[in-house]
Order: sequence, then structure tokens, then C-alpha cells
Amino acid sequence: MPRPTSADGTASVAFNARKITTARGPEPRQDRSARTKAVILDVASELFATRGFRHTSVKDIAEAVEMTKGAVYFHYPTKEALAVAVVEGHYAYWPRLLEEVQKRELPALDTALAMLDGAALAFRDNVVVRGGARLQIERPHIDAELPTPYVDWTELLRSLLADAYDKGQLAQDVDPAAVARSLVSAFFGVQHVSDVLHGRADITDRWAETRDLFLRALRP
Repeated sequence: MPRPTSADGTASVAFNARKITTARGPEPRQDRSARTKAVILDVASELFATRGFRHTSVKDIAEAVEMTKGAVYFHYPTKEALAVAVVEGHYAYWPRLLEEVQKRELPALDTALAMLDGAALAFRDNVVVRGGARLQIERPHIDAELPTPYVDWTELLRSLLADAYDKGQLAQDVDPAAVARSLVSAFFGVQHVSDVLHGRADITDRWAETRDLFLRALRP
């Protein structure tokens, strides 16, 4: 993946590619097979998001997609393989979001905030993003080495905020690294609380409140 840049050409950090070691089913060779695999993944994401890994079985997933367990196992040979596919899908969403945000050619600070705004929408609307987030919380219960969450987000925001600082978009007493850590903690805390209390229905409003508080502190 090309190294992303801010609007003025300054390099920032891309999200790392995520390929997790696990047993995998065959790669689809026909559109129908690919569609079936995608449907299974979406249903598994929803069940993992709402019930969690331990309380979701392959039988549950098979019944939800109206398939036999054997048919599900053909595409995903273990429940861990399904979980890994969901987590990989979660991580694969963020580089696509970054690419879309960069097309807007925003200043670095606005790029950072647009990424978080887009992430709020994804947590509300994208079932794979929601499922992957729940599975990351349940990492100790999944027999696969899942990525450490939050690291890429923190580094991306640190890079963008350092760029913003150099361009005079931030107050002089601001530490970009500290702000990046605080933004990541604030955003993912907001999305978790929104999930617990309202199923993330209010996440964009709650994040907007938090974002505006940060902006008042950050701008010169």
C-alpha cells in the first residue's frame, strides 16, 4: 500500500496490513462462492458483535444463514477462522477510509478528525467493523494471535498531528503524541459507551461532542 500523505505532501503513517495465521478455507473461484462467503462473514460479524465469541457457535451462524454446518465449515474450517476473517475485515476497512479522506485534500488536523468522524460512522453502520471490535476485546478467548488494537490509530494520528503542529494548525503548547494517545482513548471510549448504552445509535453525536472539546483545546 502506498505511504499516505497529507494535503501538502508530508508523509504520514499507513495502517499496517493484517494477515493473521490460521486455518483457512479455499479461495472462492466463482462469484456465487464469493457471495456466499461474504454472507457468512456478515452474519458471523453480527453474531460476534452482539453475543461475543464464546456465546456464538458455528451452528448458530449456520442456522442464521440457513446453511448446514458442513457448508459453513467448507468456507471457514473453524470458528477461529471466522473470527480471524472478521478481525481482518475490521482492519482492512481503515486503509480504505484513509484513502477516501485523503481524496478531500484536507489540512493535516482536519484529516485526523475526518478519519475519526468516518470511524464513528463505520462503528454505527458497518457490521464487520462492529464484530471485529468485539472480538478484539475477547482476544484472550480466541485461539489465534490477533493484532494489538489501537497502535496503528495512535501512530497515524500522531503523524498527522505532528504535521499539523509544524504547519501552525495547533497551539504551541500542544504535544502531538500526547494528543494522539488522548484522541484514541477518547474515541474508543466514546464508541464503547455508546455501544453499551445505545447500541451505537448515538455514536456520531457523542463523538461530535468530544471532538469539539478537543478542538477548542488544540487550535491556536
